[in-house]
Amino acid sequence: MVRGESEGRPSEARARLLDTATRVFYAEGIHSVGIDRIVAEAQVTRATLYRHFPGKEDLVLAYLNQVDQAMRAQADRAADGGLSAADTIRALSESIAQGIQSPGFRGCAFLNAVAEYPDPDHPVHLAVLAHRQWFLDTVTELLARIQEAPAEDAARHFVMLRDGAMAAGCLFDPTLVCDTFLRGVEGLLRVHAASASAESANA
Repeated sequence: MVRGESEGRPSEARARLLDTATRVFYAEGIHSVGIDRIVAEAQVTRATLYRHFPGKEDLVLAYLNQVDQAMRAQADRAADGGLSAADTIRALSESIAQGIQSPGFRGCAFLNAVAEYPDPDHPVHLAVLAHRQWFLDTVTELLARIQEAPAEDAARHFVMLRDGAMAAGCLFDPTLVCDTFLRGVEGLLRVHAASASAESANA
């Protein structure tokens, strides 16, 4: 990361560039937004942009990293509430639902990005896969704590529920979408707990 000259803080210009890119990439798409637009709105020179981000791809990856860090913080807040594993899943789901109902919501930043970068070997595509693996692993660990039973299937189910809600939330009534999503999570938790109990009884 490029640092500013005072006290090792991130450069103010870099922060403006990244904040601008995050806003316009998410709202309008990555390929549709050019470097000139970002430079103008961030009020920096092209030389400043390239000092911090050698190319547009570097800026895109920094944008996705910033979104990734925000989502990790969201998951950490849910996990730090001293709740049971099931209630932590509920808290995380409520946080996702709040995001879907927020102004300017335009779906999942990572699913949007991977649609623009379909090449499986492209760094942006790989960054999306890495983020999604982290999210799946996080949910799997939480679900496994409910009954200390295999939770991979339930975790994949949760991720699909979340993906569906994120996709539908910018197309239909977000309140109805979130109600459906949260009911689905409750059903998943019941089925997972019941199946784990059955496996333990048959062991």
